[in-house]
Amino acid sequence: MLTKNPGIITEFSGVDFSKYTSKINDFVKEFSTRANKPGQFLNWVNLPSEQLKRVDEIYELAQKLKNATNASKLSIMGIGGSKHTVEHMLSINGLNVKGDKIVFYSDVDSASLERFLYKLGNILDSNFMIASKSGSTFETKDGFLRVLDMLVEAYKGQGKSEEEAKKAANKHFIAVTDKNAEKSELRRTSNENNWLGDLYIHDDVGGRFSAFDDHALFTLAYAGMKKEDMKELLNAAQEMSELSLSADLEANDALKEGIFWADAKLNGIEASVHQYMGAIFENTVYWHAQMQNESVKDTLKQVAKVPDAMHHSAEAHFNPANKLVFALTVPVDNGVCKENAEAYIGALTKSYEVTGNTFVEKIATKGMGLTPSAAGAMTQLRAFATVYQEIVEKTMKNESFPEVLDSVLQPHVEFYKKNLKGGVVVPGRISK
Repeated sequence: MLTKNPGIITEFSGVDFSKYTSKINDFVKEFSTRANKPGQFLNWVNLPSEQLKRVDEIYELAQKLKNATNASKLSIMGIGGSKHTVEHMLSINGLNVKGDKIVFYSDVDSASLERFLYKLGNILDSNFMIASKSGSTFETKDGFLRVLDMLVEAYKGQGKSEEEAKKAANKHFIAVTDKNAEKSELRRTSNENNWLGDLYIHDDVGGRFSAFDDHALFTLAYAGMKKEDMKELLNAAQEMSELSLSADLEANDALKEGIFWADAKLNGIEASVHQYMGAIFENTVYWHAQMQNESVKDTLKQVAKVPDAMHHSAEAHFNPANKLVFALTVPVDNGVCKENAEAYIGALTKSYEVTGNTFVEKIATKGMGLTPSAAGAMTQLRAFATVYQEIVEKTMKNESFPEVLDSVLQPHVEFYKKNLKGGVVVPGRISK
């Protein structure tokens, strides 16, 4: 089957979609009646169209932050969706390939902090985007407090007074957090210290669904994405939203993918594999794994980059004792490796089709990344397909739907967070 999506061609094998024809309207209605409604955590459905209105503002803020300090790098301090969505978007758009413009820190141990500082060199050569919806995320706050102290000390070393050093240090920061200062400690910090601008995480947009929110778009702008490319990316993502709410299954690739994964579970196949081919998708693997773990809430899908993982996995994938379904996402190769790349893809496709149901996504490329349209469409498609999997499974099993879909919530993460409370652990504390 060929999709009508910008820059994406998907071919399915082994799945009988006709079994689901009578329920297509039900699937789409369940999604569409919840989309963009307060409290449903589906506000990302129309987020690309809303962000199109703010492209100029985001580019202006990126330039202002650069001008404020003349720092050459931007360090992203955040975890989960605040990090993985940004890594994914940079990589698929062929940006920051050398890792010399954007640096990430999301750890809490001494060795990782030392490695991060080594990448920065002079800490004054970096600006810092602090990303946290609540503004009190432990891991992020720990890193932020450390670099703030280091910046102050660096400016004092230049002969500035304590007050002057703090003022200069705070010019290096921009916050991405809740708009409401009453809800976000980080927003209050930003306001009190005159940090630059207003970047925020939209309400009802979970971290793993936030690839088009401010933290990602600001970073793309900072890393050098052309403004017209960002607009193309956002337009394609919004077009994907419209296609994904269509009851025409031929046009709705997200629903087809959701049916594909649900069909396996409904037929007793618990384990599945989604392979991404090539360096373009190296960071997509981490983002997709987050989506899988937090939304589908099981640990039985392998999400990996090939060719690296192919030989390791072959014994398990092609062992007849293991029942699996497979997906393969590949770049369309227009370069010198075209023949060998296509031969490799053909071999994997043929092998997977013999072993189990499969689909292959072919994504349009440009230079070292995807085309902006393909990048926007694929990213939004993955979010829709994840939620559709839950809708299809519950509908086909005649299960009642919760007030808010399970796939957009993550209640179990609080299990470990509660053990960080109570004053035992202090973010930014210096160990003696």
